[in-house]
Amino acid sequence: MPLCTLREVLDHARAGGYGVGAFNVTDAEQVEAVLEAARRTGSPVIVQTISGASAFASDELYWDLLLRTVDHYDDVPVVVHLDHGPDAQTCFRAIDAGFSSVMIDGSLDPVTHQPTTFDANIEVTREVVAYARRHGVSVEGELGTIGGSKDGATHAEIVLADPEEAAEFVARTDVDALAVAIGTSHGAYKFTSPPDSSVLHMDLIEEIARLIPTTHLVMHGSSSLPADLREIINAHGGGLPESWGVPEVEKARSTQLGVTKINQGMDSHMAYAAAMRTTMAGDPLAADPAPAARAGSAAMADMIAERMAVFGQAGRARDYAPRVFRSPAALPL
Repeated sequence: MPLCTLREVLDHARAGGYGVGAFNVTDAEQVEAVLEAARRTGSPVIVQTISGASAFASDELYWDLLLRTVDHYDDVPVVVHLDHGPDAQTCFRAIDAGFSSVMIDGSLDPVTHQPTTFDANIEVTREVVAYARRHGVSVEGELGTIGGSKDGATHAEIVLADPEEAAEFVARTDVDALAVAIGTSHGAYKFTSPPDSSVLHMDLIEEIARLIPTTHLVMHGSSSLPADLREIINAHGGGLPESWGVPEVEKARSTQLGVTKINQGMDSHMAYAAAMRTTMAGDPLAADPAPAARAGSAAMADMIAERMAVFGQAGRARDYAPRVFRSPAALPL
């Protein structure tokens, strides 16, 4: 099955009243884990990665491996999405590589990591939308600032999205999807206590969805940070602090309020790391990392399959026949 665009998959999700998980990957076996979970559950899925997130020498090398892995799952409706593109050029590179969707994160300056102005965000987003439209690719923008750390190095404060600005942003950029800051946070440390309405502003989703009914809303930083996985990781050399993430019930509720794309990275990476650390500790003489990586991939797939059921996408792959997505090289400029 050819790649789907983000707009296509999220349009189906809205029509069916469910959400679609977007799962971050940093290596080829993680891509396989996401796709295996999708095949097992009969789910459409969004495979996403961040520029510079892998251990490969270049994005282009890793991205090619990612796309070739997807080719082996022609029975799964798949979006390949660039998460948090820091600038227009990075988004252009992903489009040229064959991604069917990109996110331009114009909310933060890529050098200072400080919030940009509203107009500057619109300017770079419009630039990416124009290029993407010529190549049949979907675009996600961001309004407000999702807190925490996407790369483990920099840390952003939370700046909540403004509903009126969301309406203007969409009108001026024509994005297909919009990540709105509602109090969630990236990374393995989110909240110091179970989140409530004072930190997790679910009401913003409803208000923004009412103002931009044809644009899809995206929840970032939505991992739950399972305590049992944190304990396993810490028992095998880790040092993750006690923290609370977004409860599963809130993720499921968000899909009824207007969210159609739910980003998750940390939960599945914690499942991968816990299984990998446990496997390596069980065989101190092992030098080949492949058995540990296989265990990590299997645990990651199990975690993602569970999330697919929560989001409502399980079993929905049979609901539609995606359009043929042609690679950017096949489309005229």
